[in-house]
Amino acid sequence: MVKILFLGEITGRPGIAALKNGLSSLKTEYSIDYTVANGEGMTNGFGIGKAHALQLGKLGVDTITGAEKLFYKLDMVEFIAKAGFILRPANYPPLCPGHSCRHVTINGKRFVIINIQGNSGFPRQNLQNAFFSADSLLKKFAENQEKEIPIVVFHAATTAEKKTMKFYLDGRAAAVIGTHSKAITADECVTEKGTAYITDIGRVGSLMSVGGFDPATEIQKLRSQLPLRSRECWDDGIIEGVVVGIDENSGKAVSIERIMKHVTITRPEEKKNEADGNDTGK
Repeated sequence: MVKILFLGEITGRPGIAALKNGLSSLKTEYSIDYTVANGEGMTNGFGIGKAHALQLGKLGVDTITGAEKLFYKLDMVEFIAKAGFILRPANYPPLCPGHSCRHVTINGKRFVIINIQGNSGFPRQNLQNAFFSADSLLKKFAENQEKEIPIVVFHAATTAEKKTMKFYLDGRAAAVIGTHSKAITADECVTEKGTAYITDIGRVGSLMSVGGFDPATEIQKLRSQLPLRSRECWDDGIIEGVVVGIDENSGKAVSIERIMKHVTITRPEEKKNEADGNDTGK
């Protein structure tokens, strides 16, 4: 059985710290063969830069997915065309740079990882219908002589759209993994037809936060309607996601387990003060 770890959205420096302190032991604990992470919030919570994308690889992430925030950092626009390990959504227009699918061999078995973005909840984007995109790609890969096992990461804003994709791809994909909300859901399951599903795999960063950000600032933004800059939160480090077990012979999922691992995260400024012997006054 192949075990694939799907990590929730990595949110800013706290997310990086959580991976540094917890990912290696997590992969050992669950005997992980391959790791996929949503990295579009890695750089200050909004987008992912080239340096952070490379850092994720060094930390043990094999494939990075992203969607509406993926190109918030300008250096990603040029870099993604050369980086096959970073996936933008398949239903973006043809002129958008980058790759939307990745063909990989895990334990001697061929898999194809597909990244798709939903159509609901993204008013500034006009994308091809997510269901037509999924359909055409799965039909294309089904005709491939290599008989790859398809995995779909579905980045969508509404639970209804993600649930609908689960039923639409039931039995045709080994897994349909939902991302975007940064709040892990408790509906993980393996269908009778062998598709592993969860509506959202949450986040990597701070648990006691608003999507990884400082609650006080987010409260003030909603109360005042001012465009305040979100601030990172360092309270209670967490790594959220799921581990999916897939049978290599049948190409079907046989298990899915929700992960919520608490890890210690420390603000870099605090580490520096400790090393310098400075009194922070706290």
